[in-house]
Amino acid sequence: MAGKVVGAAVLLLFVTIFNYFLFRVMPGDPAKTFAPRGRNDDPAALQAMRERMGQGKPWWEKFLLYLDNLAHGELEHSYSQHQPVVDAIAERFWPTVLLSGTALVLAAVIGMWLGARAGWRHGSRFDRATSATSLTWYSVPEWWLGLILIIVFASKSGLGLFPVSGMSDPRSDLPYWLDVAHHMVLPVTALTVVYIAQYTLVMRSSIIDERYADYLAAARAKGLRDDQVRNRHALRNALLPSLTQLFLSLGFVVSGAITIETVFSWPGLGLLSEQALSGPDYPLLEGVFLVFSAAVIVMNLIADLIYPLIDPRVRAA
Repeated sequence: MAGKVVGAAVLLLFVTIFNYFLFRVMPGDPAKTFAPRGRNDDPAALQAMRERMGQGKPWWEKFLLYLDNLAHGELEHSYSQHQPVVDAIAERFWPTVLLSGTALVLAAVIGMWLGARAGWRHGSRFDRATSATSLTWYSVPEWWLGLILIIVFASKSGLGLFPVSGMSDPRSDLPYWLDVAHHMVLPVTALTVVYIAQYTLVMRSSIIDERYADYLAAARAKGLRDDQVRNRHALRNALLPSLTQLFLSLGFVVSGAITIETVFSWPGLGLLSEQALSGPDYPLLEGVFLVFSAAVIVMNLIADLIYPLIDPRVRAA
């Protein structure tokens, strides 16, 4: 256990250093991008702004300052958001968790249910239809599906049932929570449909592996009905790969879906990343991707630690 924790800490340190240098090689001049109107034509004003951003200092001096700030829980000041990076990330954190978390829970429940039924009836018409549908949706880009949903259900030329973008509408007469739920329908649907395909395929494959195991033959010999054999015995072992996938996916809940948040202008971390890339806003990029990386590493570590508790075969290995 200690080795896994140390390994995760080393990986997080590597990612922290890598993120810093990765974004520094991006093309672009943040001073020109974020300069107030009219300053772009003033070379002296631009140069003064570049100096305030730290341009011209040795790379090692800026890197040590970055590490020092990080050690004190600070992530510099965002050029584009005009506020500390920590505050900008905190404002966008919960909208992303709400959107991606809702889609992940729906996808896991529906996908595992479909996969279990399809795998247990391997070769049936339901299995063939579910597999074909899952493979189709699995290959569909979520941003493309989001655009189709907007055209059909949100645009003026379509049905116009749902909002095109945003998280809420200040002009709406609906209670705030209902207004947010109304805005979530289309982006959550786009994410859920793609995620469902992943869980369905994994669960189907797992249940097929368990379908003809010897211990299930013993359960049938006791006189249990077919659905009782599936629910009481096969599902427990078949759930393990899906649970592993669920824990790994939890790390990506924080990173959200950059393309979906961009398509629907959802005010989360994904949209914030897209705005930071347009600068480039180096401090904000470093902060956002550090949060993304830390979430994935921590959730992978938790999955590694609890997996032996779920599966005795791993503990005995």
